[in-house]
Amino acid sequence: MKLSKEQILEVQKNCGDYLMIDEATHVEPGKSADGYKHLKNDWFFKFHFPGDPNMPGMLQIEAMMQMASLAILTIPGNKGKILYVVKADKLIFKKKILNNEILFIKTKINSWSRGYAKAEAEGFVNEELACAAKFDFVLNDEFQKYSVVR
Repeated sequence: MKLSKEQILEVQKNCGDYLMIDEATHVEPGKSADGYKHLKNDWFFKFHFPGDPNMPGMLQIEAMMQMASLAILTIPGNKGKILYVVKADKLIFKKKILNNEILFIKTKINSWSRGYAKAEAEGFVNEELACAAKFDFVLNDEFQKYSVVR
């Protein structure tokens, strides 16, 4: 399935200037999500860094996490729920991402069980690897169903 920016806003809670993705070109619920962030005079270029503007590394990671979240939030019954990031590792920043560039994000869900997901993502600019990460999510509503009360 494909998701426009308006459809992305229906599926997940990030909005306004903190929405770091513009379109999902391919979403396979529970498996993967790919798409784009079109960088066009975004707010952070003014601050990071004056004289050398580029997309902050943590926002690159956030964009990859937001894209991966679509694969979980498009599973029937998950629309509009909140995913929490509980772990991020293997962070790689290979090149600066600049204004007027397009970040293509490719994500994969490696496992999804009982509200816990393990995911990985890569970000490309002009088909060149710019960033990558692995991270874990918790869909709290689902995860709480399996919690043990003592």
